[in-house]
Amino acid sequence: MKKYFNFQLLLLLVVSLFILSCSNDDEGGPGFPDGSTESVNLWVQDSMRRYYYWADQMPAKPDYHLPVKDFFKSLLASQDRFSFAVDTMDPSSYPRSVRNMYGFDYAVIQLPDGSVVTTIKLVMKSSPAFNSGLQRGMIITKINGKTITAANAEELTSSIKDQTVIELTVGEWKNGSVENEKNIKVYYGYSLDQPLDSKIFEQNGKKTGYLYIYDFPDGMTPTLNQKFSQFKAAGIQELILDLRYNYGGSVSSAAALCSLIPSGITSSSPFIIYKGNKNGGEVKRTFAEQIAYDPHALDFNNLRANALGLNKVYILTSNSTASASEIVINNLKPYMQVVQVGEVTLGKDMAGFLVEDKRKPKKISWQLHPVIYKVFNANGEGAYSKGIDPQITANEFAKLPLLPLGDSEESLISSALNSISLKSAGKHALDERVKVLFQSDTPSAAIGK
Repeated sequence: MKKYFNFQLLLLLVVSLFILSCSNDDEGGPGFPDGSTESVNLWVQDSMRRYYYWADQMPAKPDYHLPVKDFFKSLLASQDRFSFAVDTMDPSSYPRSVRNMYGFDYAVIQLPDGSVVTTIKLVMKSSPAFNSGLQRGMIITKINGKTITAANAEELTSSIKDQTVIELTVGEWKNGSVENEKNIKVYYGYSLDQPLDSKIFEQNGKKTGYLYIYDFPDGMTPTLNQKFSQFKAAGIQELILDLRYNYGGSVSSAAALCSLIPSGITSSSPFIIYKGNKNGGEVKRTFAEQIAYDPHALDFNNLRANALGLNKVYILTSNSTASASEIVINNLKPYMQVVQVGEVTLGKDMAGFLVEDKRKPKKISWQLHPVIYKVFNANGEGAYSKGIDPQITANEFAKLPLLPLGDSEESLISSALNSISLKSAGKHALDERVKVLFQSDTPSAAIGK
């Protein structure tokens, strides 16, 4: 189901397409009857001992009588922000967020005069929010009749996750105030796969390609290849990747993107290093090897035919840039100059794969999504759990209303274009008087723990 698929992309990278089978037969332990909560918890413990990155920090004597979700959480290391478990027979066990359920996100910001406004920052194409008429840049004044404030924003966001329809009062930002307010109902539903949006900017005789990438699903290489074929045919000299809302996804798709940008790489060029626990050890993969883990991907040589051969790339980021997106940033650095524009990223320097019971008949309906590897680039550089810092700090919310993604005057894009043309990053982009008080896709809001 699409709503669950999106959250799997948010919270955990899919390193490989195979799904591992686990049983509790080879680990020993207390004998519990099949189907009992205790037997499921024993399976969870055995699986985590085998794969979990912090397996050596798991408690020696956990409480097998806890509900499964609580038992799973009791095994997690204190520094683990991302591992989660779901019961495929219980939809309520899946994480929820505003974006996942309704297809949009918003930010509560404080303006230089001290006033607080809530602006829609993302509306997914073909989503319930999109179909209801919401647009990026609109101002939300009320949620279900309640005026949004800095104090109640998180509580209102949390309440949205428990509903199937929400009513928003929205308006347009004009001359420093909200005008043309109206009520819009948004119904809980699915969002379709998001398209890649591209543009070509031309200034001072220099062509700059712009590519907005919402996520990294498997099977996206043909579309990536087509976009870069168009860029190459147009003769672009600079490239801006917009990953500001990209939670991640397939490492293979991220590797495919990376293979299309720099010069001087070959199929044997190292791309990524995975470091796991004592069972997982260390795994190194080249560009070609990582791309090939997606059975639907074009191979490395086909992709390289449309590579741009650049020595510099600009990447737009925010606190929502995570996982595979951060791998793109970190793993391109050994091969070219990466100029990051925007905010520090989320800091998910890790990866994993889905663990579930594949016995026939299946005895356990739970799926585990544990952190299994820490990830590093070809130079062995990683360890960015606190996020990756930008070279050009830019505030997306420095100027209202927010302009459409792809507009050359939009804050982050204009900061990158100004840098390309050797101008300043722009006073609006660097205006620190505008403060972000809350965002609906912050880790606590998005993960729903």
